[in-house]
Amino acid sequence: MKKILPILLLAFVSLFIFSCDNNDNDVPYQDNDTYSQMRDVTGSFNSGNSYAFTQGINIQSTDVVLVYRKAGNAWQQLPYTWYLDNATSTSARKFDYNFVFDSQNVQIRIDNANFNLSSMSSTEATTYLSNQTFRVVLVPASSGKASVDYSDYNAVVKYYNLDESKVIKTTVSK
Repeated sequence: MKKILPILLLAFVSLFIFSCDNNDNDVPYQDNDTYSQMRDVTGSFNSGNSYAFTQGINIQSTDVVLVYRKAGNAWQQLPYTWYLDNATSTSARKFDYNFVFDSQNVQIRIDNANFNLSSMSSTEATTYLSNQTFRVVLVPASSGKASVDYSDYNAVVKYYNLDESKVIKTTVSK
């Protein structure tokens, strides 16, 4: 009995030593109700749609909404100001691509035009108003202090591990 008592005491003490080990403190918080997603929206701006179009999309309160405009082979983050004339001129024609959103929609629009957009040349209208493609990107807001430059589309895709082959494409007509 004297030989078994130290062994039982050692087993009893070791039970408490291992049961108090809590190594799960280093697990980062993961937001399981928000999934990053992307959607391409193509549309044309004109006076009939008040130089704006809307895309329906379910936006959670834990989402960050980013919108990028396709410019050649690159993506420009919105808001973005275009200067059609010499940018140093005080009378330069300019307008802003911008967006607003609520829990159900993202509206992409042209704001602050200091001239009548319908007076654009056909080349300018084709370049800046017709068949414009925008990418709406929803990412989780609770990912902590994200060390990503949101103005760099490629950095966002890499940081949030987004799959560009799964982008939903829609066309807005009006």
